[in-house]
Amino acid sequence: MSWLTRVRNSLPFVPKRETPDNLWVKCPGCSEMLFTKEYEENLYVCPRCEHHGRIGADTRLDQLLDPGYELLPAPQVREDPLKFRDSKRYTDRLKAARASNAHDDAFTAALGTIEGTRAVVGVQDFLFMGGSMGMAVGEAFCAGAQRALDEKCGYIVVTAAGGARMQEGILSLMQMPRATVMTRRLREAGLPYIVVLADPTTGGVTASYAMLGDVHIAEPGALIGFAGQRVIQETIREKLPEGFQRAEYLHEHGMVDMVVKRSDLRATLANLLGYLAPAQAA
Repeated sequence: MSWLTRVRNSLPFVPKRETPDNLWVKCPGCSEMLFTKEYEENLYVCPRCEHHGRIGADTRLDQLLDPGYELLPAPQVREDPLKFRDSKRYTDRLKAARASNAHDDAFTAALGTIEGTRAVVGVQDFLFMGGSMGMAVGEAFCAGAQRALDEKCGYIVVTAAGGARMQEGILSLMQMPRATVMTRRLREAGLPYIVVLADPTTGGVTASYAMLGDVHIAEPGALIGFAGQRVIQETIREKLPEGFQRAEYLHEHGMVDMVVKRSDLRATLANLLGYLAPAQAA
């Protein structure tokens, strides 16, 4: 708050202007102040530096799928199987995350079409406990893959996660082989499995289904890796190159097939589905 604003607010006879708190948003990339409406209309991409902001599952599904898509039912799994507690109980952390999110966990899948081509799209929401992979995420991923198998259509997954969910211990790590088996089943059925790597995609998610796609697309500037940069530097005792673990660096070194702006993502996915989808019987 500037000194002029403080003085104005302290004067009892000057009416205070009421302005919405969410009128402006600060770009995490260039720190410029942007009109929230302009930012949203630009698909949550900064019009100045093109920083791609993090978005929720519903927003992502609305951007990718044609209107009228069907949300798949959220899987029912046992909550807090280990009775885990750190500074808070795990159940309390789940309640807090659900209070600020439209879905019960970090992975949401939907069946619909992308420019007329049928597909199942699963979205991992970093806004829900860092997109961490627990039993609910693993079950939702597998359910989405099974629906794609049943519908004989492509499966697209947008990843954004900090890794496995520590509160579920080994049960969260078991989701890695479960998801891997489902990607293998999609391949055996000849159905395309496409991964969109959003910021950030790290840890056990990167070590499993995020890197098993037929095509890997990354959003510009997305952080993608297994271990953090500091951990790697301390392990190999060398300074890492500029832009290490960012989408453009990984594309240059062959780990990512393409880097696509959010405005072009829908059309790119539609083209890929057209190329990779199994031919319809005459």
